[in-house]
Amino acid sequence: MNRFVLALLATAALTSSALAAAPAPATPPPADSDFRTPDPQNVLVIDTTKGRIFFELSAAAAPQAAARVRELTRSHLYDGRSFFRVIDGFMDQTGDPKDDGTGGSTLPNLPPEFTFRRGADSGFVPATKAGGLEAGFIGLVPVIGQPSALALMTADGKVGTFATFCPGVGGMARADQPDSANSQFFLMRGANSQLDQKYAVFGRVIAGMDVVKSIKTGEPPPAPADKMTTVRLLADMPAGDHPQVRVVDTQSPWFKAMIDRTRAEKVVDFSLCDIEFPTQIK
Repeated sequence: MNRFVLALLATAALTSSALAAAPAPATPPPADSDFRTPDPQNVLVIDTTKGRIFFELSAAAAPQAAARVRELTRSHLYDGRSFFRVIDGFMDQTGDPKDDGTGGSTLPNLPPEFTFRRGADSGFVPATKAGGLEAGFIGLVPVIGQPSALALMTADGKVGTFATFCPGVGGMARADQPDSANSQFFLMRGANSQLDQKYAVFGRVIAGMDVVKSIKTGEPPPAPADKMTTVRLLADMPAGDHPQVRVVDTQSPWFKAMIDRTRAEKVVDFSLCDIEFPTQIK
């Protein structure tokens, strides 16, 4: 039912439209005040056969998808699920109770959430403009859309936006039908903008990209496949086994300086996927 069929395509990065006059000065490490503590209700702790992944759910682009993953996590559907389709440089797919790409949960399929409307209250942090589009971040999620100034002329005071598939972004797998996503999801190992506006983005990896990239590859991988041994919400973990998770605040001056420095270094090759997110896991 839910076989996720995608070709590994070249990434088309959104680039800056103008050359920088001079390199920006080096950005110092973030201070304590530059970090934020994510809501533990939105942090998935994914223990795998290769290590632990921390993932922040985001309702910005796909609220129903984020809610579904949270619900299925609490029902323990994801415990023991195999990474049954893994393509190096592309993505790790999992979340199927049948572990073969044909299954899903007993819940109804999800509607397509491939684009959304962004308003002034979205927390959007701009990074660059090109080709009549504005790109930046809502939390950790990289997004591209119409310029914010256009909201002054729209009936709802918002502009059309979509999330873009950088490394660490989580997307809902689906079949050919746009409304066929259910329980399966994938974590990006690399960037692939060819997925933009075709799959729902429900969050991004906070820490553990080395684990994401170490999952055994194959379609399917050779047995035994790597698995998610347990998946928990940070809020539901016992106090004695409750990691402290912090990530750089995209609203902070440090993060905005990081964008400026990276854009100056990359010039016309700048992409949202170039931006890094310092984290603290204790």
